[in-house]
Amino acid sequence: MFEWFERGSYLGIVLFLTLTGIGLPVPEEVPIVAAGVASRAGGLHWYYALPACLIGALLGDSLMYSIGYFFGAKVLKEHPWWSGFLTAEREKTIEDLIHKHGIKAFFVARFLVGLRSPFYLTAGILRVKYRWFLFADFICASIVISGFFGLSYAFGDRIEALIGHAETGLTLAVVAATVMAVAAFFLFRKRRMRLLDQDPESLFENRELIFGPAADRIADAVAFGEGHSADTPPAPGDKQHK
Repeated sequence: MFEWFERGSYLGIVLFLTLTGIGLPVPEEVPIVAAGVASRAGGLHWYYALPACLIGALLGDSLMYSIGYFFGAKVLKEHPWWSGFLTAEREKTIEDLIHKHGIKAFFVARFLVGLRSPFYLTAGILRVKYRWFLFADFICASIVISGFFGLSYAFGDRIEALIGHAETGLTLAVVAATVMAVAAFFLFRKRRMRLLDQDPESLFENRELIFGPAADRIADAVAFGEGHSADTPPAPGDKQHK
Protein backbone atom coordinates (compact mmCIF):
# COMPACT_ATOMS: atom_id res chain seq x y z
CA MET A 1 0.00 0.00 0.00
CA PHE A 2 2.84 2.40 0.87
CA GLU A 3 4.50 1.76 -2.50
CA TRP A 4 1.17 2.19 -4.29
CA PHE A 5 0.62 5.57 -2.65
CA GLU A 6 4.23 6.60 -3.20
CA ARG A 7 3.67 6.33 -6.96
CA GLY A 8 1.40 9.34 -6.68
CA SER A 9 -1.97 7.62 -6.82
CA TYR A 10 -4.23 10.30 -5.33
CA LEU A 11 -7.16 8.67 -7.10
CA GLY A 12 -6.18 5.42 -5.40
CA ILE A 13 -6.44 7.13 -2.00
CA VAL A 14 -9.92 8.40 -2.84
CA LEU A 15 -11.04 4.99 -4.11
CA PHE A 16 -9.61 3.06 -1.16
CA LEU A 17 -11.22 5.34 1.41
CA THR A 18 -14.52 5.28 -0.45
CA LEU A 19 -14.50 1.48 -0.30
CA THR A 20 -13.76 1.48 3.44
CA GLY A 21 -16.72 3.82 3.87
CA ILE A 22 -19.14 1.42 2.19
CA GLY A 23 -18.06 -1.73 3.96
CA LEU A 24 -14.54 -2.81 2.99
CA PRO A 25 -13.36 -4.51 6.23
CA VAL A 26 -10.26 -2.37 6.69
CA PRO A 27 -10.04 0.45 9.25
CA GLU A 28 -10.25 3.87 7.64
CA GLU A 29 -7.08 4.92 9.44
CA VAL A 30 -4.91 2.45 7.48
CA PRO A 31 -4.94 4.30 4.10
CA ILE A 32 -4.77 7.67 5.90
CA VAL A 33 -1.60 6.66 7.73
CA ALA A 34 -0.16 5.21 4.51
CA ALA A 35 -0.84 8.49 2.70
CA GLY A 36 0.81 10.48 5.50
CA VAL A 37 3.92 8.29 5.44
CA ALA A 38 4.12 8.44 1.64
CA SER A 39 3.83 12.23 1.78
CA ARG A 40 6.66 12.44 4.30
CA ALA A 41 8.80 10.24 2.05
CA GLY A 42 8.20 12.61 -0.88
CA GLY A 43 6.11 10.23 -2.96
CA LEU A 44 3.04 12.41 -2.53
CA HIS A 45 2.39 16.10 -1.97
CA TRP A 46 0.64 16.46 1.39
CA TYR A 47 -1.51 19.34 0.12
CA TYR A 48 -3.03 16.92 -2.43
CA ALA A 49 -2.93 13.75 -0.33
CA LEU A 50 -4.77 15.21 2.68
CA PRO A 51 -7.71 16.52 0.61
CA ALA A 52 -7.78 13.17 -1.24
CA CYS A 53 -8.21 11.40 2.12
CA LEU A 54 -11.00 13.77 3.10
CA ILE A 55 -12.79 13.47 -0.25
CA GLY A 56 -12.61 9.67 -0.17
CA ALA A 57 -13.98 9.52 3.37
CA LEU A 58 -16.84 11.92 2.56
CA LEU A 59 -17.70 10.00 -0.61
CA GLY A 60 -17.91 6.71 1.29
CA ASP A 61 -20.04 8.26 4.02
CA SER A 62 -22.30 9.93 1.44
CA LEU A 63 -22.80 6.64 -0.42
CA MET A 64 -23.93 4.95 2.81
CA TYR A 65 -26.24 7.88 3.50
CA SER A 66 -27.65 7.64 -0.05
CA ILE A 67 -28.36 3.91 0.31
CA GLY A 68 -30.36 4.60 3.45
CA TYR A 69 -32.06 7.65 1.95
CA PHE A 70 -33.20 6.10 -1.33
CA PHE A 71 -33.88 2.52 -0.23
CA GLY A 72 -34.97 3.16 3.33
CA ALA A 73 -35.55 0.50 5.94
CA LYS A 74 -36.44 -2.09 3.29
CA VAL A 75 -32.74 -2.49 2.55
CA LEU A 76 -32.49 -4.14 5.98
CA LYS A 77 -35.28 -6.58 5.16
CA GLU A 78 -34.39 -7.51 1.60
CA HIS A 79 -30.60 -7.72 1.84
CA PRO A 80 -29.19 -10.06 4.51
CA TRP A 81 -25.72 -8.53 4.12
CA TRP A 82 -27.00 -5.28 5.58
CA SER A 83 -29.28 -6.81 8.18
CA GLY A 84 -26.40 -8.91 9.43
CA PHE A 85 -25.00 -5.91 11.31
CA LEU A 86 -27.90 -3.43 11.30
CA THR A 87 -31.11 -5.01 12.54
CA ALA A 88 -34.31 -3.02 12.94
CA GLU A 89 -33.67 -2.85 16.69
CA ARG A 90 -30.15 -1.48 16.21
CA GLU A 91 -31.40 1.00 13.65
CA LYS A 92 -33.89 2.29 16.24
CA THR A 93 -31.14 2.55 18.87
CA ILE A 94 -28.90 4.54 16.51
CA GLU A 95 -31.88 6.73 15.61
CA ASP A 96 -32.36 7.56 19.30
CA LEU A 97 -28.64 8.34 19.69
CA ILE A 98 -28.70 10.69 16.69
CA HIS A 99 -31.78 12.49 18.02
CA LYS A 100 -30.23 12.80 21.48
CA HIS A 101 -26.63 13.71 20.64
CA GLY A 102 -26.93 15.39 17.23
CA ILE A 103 -23.57 16.24 15.64
CA LYS A 104 -21.75 14.58 18.55
CA ALA A 105 -23.12 11.23 17.36
CA PHE A 106 -21.38 11.62 13.99
CA PHE A 107 -18.16 12.77 15.61
CA VAL A 108 -18.14 9.75 17.92
CA ALA A 109 -19.04 7.43 15.01
CA ARG A 110 -15.75 8.30 13.27
CA PHE A 111 -13.89 6.69 16.16
CA LEU A 112 -16.15 3.66 16.34
CA VAL A 113 -14.59 1.23 13.88
CA GLY A 114 -17.39 -1.08 12.72
CA LEU A 115 -20.21 1.34 13.56
CA ARG A 116 -19.55 4.21 11.16
CA SER A 117 -21.49 2.69 8.28
CA PRO A 118 -24.59 1.85 10.39
CA PHE A 119 -24.69 5.43 11.71
CA TYR A 120 -24.51 6.97 8.23
CA LEU A 121 -26.97 4.44 6.80
CA THR A 122 -29.41 5.29 9.59
CA ALA A 123 -28.98 9.02 8.93
CA GLY A 124 -30.16 8.37 5.37
CA ILE A 125 -33.07 6.21 6.54
CA LEU A 126 -34.11 9.07 8.86
CA ARG A 127 -33.87 11.38 5.84
CA VAL A 128 -31.66 13.81 7.70
CA LYS A 129 -31.14 16.81 5.43
CA TYR A 130 -28.11 16.03 3.32
CA ARG A 131 -26.58 19.50 3.65
CA TRP A 132 -26.73 19.14 7.45
CA PHE A 133 -25.31 15.62 7.29
CA LEU A 134 -22.50 16.70 4.95
CA PHE A 135 -21.68 19.72 7.11
CA ALA A 136 -21.51 17.61 10.28
CA ASP A 137 -19.56 14.86 8.54
CA PHE A 138 -17.12 17.37 7.03
CA ILE A 139 -16.33 18.92 10.41
CA CYS A 140 -15.88 15.54 12.11
CA ALA A 141 -13.88 14.00 9.26
CA SER A 142 -11.62 17.06 8.98
CA ILE A 143 -10.67 16.86 12.66
CA VAL A 144 -10.11 13.10 12.79
CA ILE A 145 -8.42 12.66 9.40
CA SER A 146 -6.16 15.68 9.89
CA GLY A 147 -5.09 14.25 13.24
CA PHE A 148 -4.17 10.81 11.89
CA PHE A 149 -2.57 12.23 8.75
CA GLY A 150 -0.59 14.80 10.72
CA LEU A 151 0.78 12.23 13.16
CA SER A 152 1.77 9.79 10.41
CA TYR A 153 3.41 12.66 8.49
CA ALA A 154 5.30 13.85 11.57
CA PHE A 155 6.62 10.36 12.35
CA GLY A 156 6.85 9.21 8.75
CA ASP A 157 10.66 9.07 8.79
CA ARG A 158 10.66 6.61 11.67
CA ILE A 159 8.04 4.43 10.01
CA GLU A 160 10.04 4.47 6.76
CA ALA A 161 13.15 3.47 8.70
CA LEU A 162 11.34 0.52 10.26
CA ILE A 163 10.19 -0.59 6.81
CA GLY A 164 13.74 -0.22 5.49
CA HIS A 165 15.15 -2.42 8.27
CA ALA A 166 12.62 -5.10 7.40
CA GLU A 167 13.43 -5.38 3.71
CA THR A 168 13.79 -9.16 3.70
CA GLY A 169 10.51 -9.78 5.46
CA LEU A 170 8.62 -6.77 4.16
CA THR A 171 6.04 -8.72 2.16
CA LEU A 172 5.34 -10.99 5.09
CA ALA A 173 5.12 -8.00 7.42
CA VAL A 174 2.63 -6.23 5.14
CA VAL A 175 0.49 -9.36 4.86
CA ALA A 176 0.58 -9.85 8.63
CA ALA A 177 -0.31 -6.20 9.26
CA THR A 178 -3.22 -6.44 6.81
CA VAL A 179 -4.54 -9.60 8.46
CA MET A 180 -4.24 -7.95 11.88
CA ALA A 181 -6.07 -4.84 10.67
CA VAL A 182 -8.95 -6.89 9.27
CA ALA A 183 -9.12 -9.00 12.45
CA ALA A 184 -9.15 -5.82 14.54
CA PHE A 185 -11.98 -4.45 12.41
CA PHE A 186 -14.20 -7.46 13.12
CA LEU A 187 -13.19 -7.51 16.79
CA PHE A 188 -14.08 -3.87 17.24
CA ARG A 189 -17.35 -4.31 15.33
CA LYS A 190 -18.40 -7.35 17.37
CA ARG A 191 -17.74 -5.57 20.65
CA ARG A 192 -19.46 -2.38 19.63
CA MET A 193 -22.50 -4.15 18.26
CA ARG A 194 -22.81 -5.81 21.66
CA LEU A 195 -22.53 -2.45 23.41
CA LEU A 196 -25.06 -0.98 20.98
CA ASP A 197 -27.51 -3.71 22.01
CA GLN A 198 -26.80 -3.62 25.76
CA ASP A 199 -25.55 -0.16 26.71
CA PRO A 200 -25.45 2.29 23.77
CA GLU A 201 -24.50 5.29 25.90
CA SER A 202 -21.23 3.56 26.84
CA LEU A 203 -20.11 4.04 23.22
CA PHE A 204 -19.73 7.73 24.01
CA GLU A 205 -17.34 7.17 26.93
CA ASN A 206 -13.74 8.28 26.43
CA ARG A 207 -12.28 4.92 27.40
CA GLU A 208 -14.26 3.19 24.63
CA LEU A 209 -13.26 5.77 22.02
CA ILE A 210 -9.56 5.55 22.91
CA PHE A 211 -8.99 1.94 23.98
CA GLY A 212 -11.80 0.05 22.25
CA PRO A 213 -11.91 -3.67 23.15
CA ALA A 214 -9.14 -3.15 25.71
CA ALA A 215 -11.25 -0.66 27.66
CA ASP A 216 -12.88 -3.21 29.96
CA ARG A 217 -9.60 -4.95 30.77
CA ILE A 218 -7.93 -1.65 31.57
CA ALA A 219 -10.85 -0.57 33.74
CA ASP A 220 -10.82 -3.94 35.56
CA ALA A 221 -7.06 -3.67 36.12
CA VAL A 222 -7.41 -0.17 37.53
CA ALA A 223 -10.29 -1.26 39.78
CA PHE A 224 -8.29 -4.27 40.93
CA GLY A 225 -5.29 -2.08 41.70
CA GLU A 226 -7.38 0.33 43.74
CA GLY A 227 -9.10 -2.48 45.62
CA HIS A 228 -5.82 -4.27 46.21
CA SER A 229 -4.26 -1.11 47.64
CA ALA A 230 -7.21 -0.60 49.97
CA ASP A 231 -7.06 -4.19 51.25
CA THR A 232 -3.29 -4.24 51.75
CA PRO A 233 -2.37 -3.74 55.43
CA PRO A 234 0.04 -0.92 56.18
CA ALA A 235 3.72 -1.69 56.35
CA PRO A 236 5.23 -2.06 59.83
CA GLY A 237 6.94 1.33 59.57
CA ASP A 238 3.81 3.16 58.43
CA LYS A 239 1.99 5.32 60.94
CA GLN A 240 -1.73 5.02 61.45
CA HIS A 241 -3.60 8.28 61.28
CA LYS A 242 -6.69 8.59 63.39
